[in-house]
Amino acid sequence: MVAVVADVDALLGLASELARRAGELLLAEAPDRADDVSTKSSRTDMVTAVDVASEALIVGAIERERPDDGVLGEEGSNRDGTSGVRWIIDPLDGTTNYLYGFPMFAVSIAVEVDGDVEAGAVFHPSLDELFTARRGGGAQCNGHPIQVSGHDDLATALIGTGFAYDADMRRTQGRWLERILPSVRDIRRGGAAALDLCWVACGRLDGFYEAGLAPWDFAAGALIAREAGADTSAFDGGPMRAGSVLAASPAIAPPLRRLVSEAATL
Repeated sequence: MVAVVADVDALLGLASELARRAGELLLAEAPDRADDVSTKSSRTDMVTAVDVASEALIVGAIERERPDDGVLGEEGSNRDGTSGVRWIIDPLDGTTNYLYGFPMFAVSIAVEVDGDVEAGAVFHPSLDELFTARRGGGAQCNGHPIQVSGHDDLATALIGTGFAYDADMRRTQGRWLERILPSVRDIRRGGAAALDLCWVACGRLDGFYEAGLAPWDFAAGALIAREAGADTSAFDGGPMRAGSVLAASPAIAPPLRRLVSEAATL
């Protein structure tokens, strides 16, 4: 098989531009954010017309600029490409936050080349922060290098997490907290996994874990965290995968994995 040759800097530039444009759309539509709301996997898993419009903006631009690329989007855009490049898109990560006017929501765009995520952009419109990374090139926020906190004591670490939409899974995740919460400084639940991972990358969180995430939730954020120095993995220490996402400063990642794994077996 011939390896794909891609201009990763150009791909990252396009991802960054589209993340910003979609984020500007979210802010522009915010006054009408409650219009045309429906649900997906459960009555708490909401989708709005803005989610769909944001994805359409991103995918439409990719189709014009790179018609041979593949696409995987949360709101249904899914096509195989012929170029070896695939775009993984969450057009509005944190829909519930967006609907409530809670300023933790983002646009997340990752770019795979030959199955490996090579570039990622996460735009946080509320703070005008664009987090970016390319594999092997470090991570940045608004063009400035960022790095993880370097915290080395789990007992005094600030850890982020999130909860699934399924009621039974949420109940299970709540039980995990009985084991995890007393063993860390505190827990934060922001409601947008892409941002949680970026906040690990820039040191606002020392670590993050969540079960039940889909590829578009973490593809870009995981690369950004890893390029900022985070240890990223599944709960069992293997490669990060859908349903099992953990990122933390290197010194606390092993004990955090053990803690989460133990909690998940109770």
